[in-house]
Amino acid sequence: MDGFAAVDFEFARQVLQRGIAALFLIAFVSTLNQFRPLLGERGLMPAPELLEWARGSKSRGRLLKPTIFRWIRYTDRRLAALCWCGIAVAALLFVGVPQLGPPWLPMVCFLALWFGYMSVTSVGQTFYGFGWEMLLLEAGFLAAFLGSNSQPPPTIVIVLFWWLVFRLEFGAGLIKLRGGREWRDLTAMTYHHETQPMPGPLSRQAHLLPRRFHQLEVLGNHFAQLIVPPLLFAPILSLWVPGPEPVVVGAVAAVIVIATQLWLVATGNFAWLNWATIVLAFSAVGVPGEDTGAPRAATEAPWLIDGLSLPWLVITTTVGAVYVALSWPALRNLFARRQLMNAGFNRLQLANAYGAFGTVTKTRDEIVVEGTLDDDPDTATWHEYAFKGKPGDVRRVPRQFAPYHLRLDWLMWFLALGTPLEEWFVPFLQRLLEGDRATLRLLRRDPFGGQRPAYVRALSYRYRFATRQEHRERGVIWVRDRRRVLVPPSRLGAE
Repeated sequence: MDGFAAVDFEFARQVLQRGIAALFLIAFVSTLNQFRPLLGERGLMPAPELLEWARGSKSRGRLLKPTIFRWIRYTDRRLAALCWCGIAVAALLFVGVPQLGPPWLPMVCFLALWFGYMSVTSVGQTFYGFGWEMLLLEAGFLAAFLGSNSQPPPTIVIVLFWWLVFRLEFGAGLIKLRGGREWRDLTAMTYHHETQPMPGPLSRQAHLLPRRFHQLEVLGNHFAQLIVPPLLFAPILSLWVPGPEPVVVGAVAAVIVIATQLWLVATGNFAWLNWATIVLAFSAVGVPGEDTGAPRAATEAPWLIDGLSLPWLVITTTVGAVYVALSWPALRNLFARRQLMNAGFNRLQLANAYGAFGTVTKTRDEIVVEGTLDDDPDTATWHEYAFKGKPGDVRRVPRQFAPYHLRLDWLMWFLALGTPLEEWFVPFLQRLLEGDRATLRLLRRDPFGGQRPAYVRALSYRYRFATRQEHRERGVIWVRDRRRVLVPPSRLGAE
């Protein structure tokens, strides 16, 4: 580092800007494909109704985070236009076009992505109530101040990225220590691969590994999330300690974080959470003595300080000072007895608290939705609706969807844990009875080919991964047994 300029972190800046842009692109594509049937004008939880409720009084309006739809009336077409704009801007940032201009150009682009996606999440309700939504927003805001290729990355912004990774990893580690006993007796990973929200193609193989390996997984997780994160700040010592060693220590810490996240990528489907963590961890990968050779815009600014123009230095320093003030609640939360997980402390969702899987469920229950064309539900032949990601067919190997986010499938996992049916599931069954095409496109297979069923019902099943012997003998990936009827046979117009 060179005072105000993080001259060793040009590679880190390139990964951060392009990686975060790629995540925004995926997020907007996910929204374009899923928002309207879930939250649109005829969605399961219509956003226009939420906006109308918020307009009812000032106190309600303050509960709603900033969104462009407070000033522009929501329509599905306007939502689609917002997504297409977000996709276009994110694509330009991914290939590096705005970065070729002055620092304010990528700043404007990232701030546009940040506010555009916050406009979506603010009205996304349960379907956007995931920790990685606020993580992407915070990462996008910070990326706005990384500058362009004309100047080195500002030290203060790179350090703020380390602080973000620290809160993300260290917060998750503390949540686990304070959470379920399984994290302390080293049994958590014995269950996790089987009971995680959306298993991947290799989840069963990971689950069947020896118990001792699962214990090592937990120990490795504790090491990566509790011991390693403070080392991300080691490059700061290079301001006073000569030599490349501090930068190397920070890079090694980042590699450890990246390696653990890649294992989670290989064995699960956590939307863009793991990929975002990987991208953010690259903020600590410095190349000692790196010199990009980028021209310094000496003629475009009154003077330069460590290669940074004075106006840009003022902007980034102000952002850093504001962030320090905003970070106090998150810092205090890390050491609070009742630590909050995935919590925001301001309406802009900056300097948040993160964490995941404080407890691990020991068994897996799944909600299976069925329909029939027969008039008598008691003697009917029932056919199962197939979801894209969540377990259903016991012979189907789970697919890899991350970093794409299947929101309906994720909510089905929470439904089995006790989410109220009336919140969105009852309207979902209603759409199936109507044969709603937009809703059916969220599924992998409609057993009726678009025809309206006479009845639908929901059953609860207990799932577990098949043993190697069961797989050899029966060709199954899952073994399931029926538990209870969650929703009895229902039809259109029934009271």
